[in-house]
Amino acid sequence: MDLELKGRKAIVTGATHGIGLCIAQQLADEGAHVAICARTAANVERTVRELKAKGVNAVGDAVDVTHKEAYVGFVRSAAERLGGLDIFVSNTTGTPGRTGEEGWEACFEADILAGVRGCETALPYLKKSQSGAIVLICSISGVMSKALKAPGILAYGSCKAALIAYGAQLSKEVARDGVRVNMVSPGPIYFENGPWDFIKQRAPAAYEDALEHCVIGRLGRPEDIASAVVFLASPKSGFTVGQNLQVDGGYMEHIAF
Repeated sequence: MDLELKGRKAIVTGATHGIGLCIAQQLADEGAHVAICARTAANVERTVRELKAKGVNAVGDAVDVTHKEAYVGFVRSAAERLGGLDIFVSNTTGTPGRTGEEGWEACFEADILAGVRGCETALPYLKKSQSGAIVLICSISGVMSKALKAPGILAYGSCKAALIAYGAQLSKEVARDGVRVNMVSPGPIYFENGPWDFIKQRAPAAYEDALEHCVIGRLGRPEDIASAVVFLASPKSGFTVGQNLQVDGGYMEHIAF
């Protein structure tokens, strides 16, 4: 299927490993030009080189999305360097593990404020596109009533729930401006040095429990999420607005009406 992404311009945050990296790679494979950011300069430089090798334009900066001025500046600069913007993928996330108010503040900054700031900064550019799209990377933790047994998971899940609500409400505001907003909520996703690799090593019982609940018989891979994101961001998904797509291998047990 031709997703009609050749020549489109996209920003993907947190894009040097795991889900974000796969999203950037799949967009580039479809012929889209990509701007990325992450916290480590060497990783950004390496990823930009890899993306350029696919025959597209790629730019990137080392940015901490919790630093407002630097992050807003990156989004604006990236859109200018790309020559416009058609797709914005917010892949920023807090890290479960911090407890107390520090954990709540960290998740609020990384999940909610980074998502809001990124969208608000990108929207003036996206409204000039013929097919503007925002995809927010959320989590099934945002819709689960039973929290996993991990420090800081309550803050993480609550902030992801707020991000889902924000995206759904924003989608109604900007659809008439030609910008579609959707969310993707991953289930347990395994990749080397990722959160579920850590859980596998440190809490094997929790890993096995997740494996059992993924009725498809395995944990997810970053590519599983990237494929869903790239489709939602493409003109081929042009009638999809305000949806939260759960890509979880059957982990969730509720019936989503």
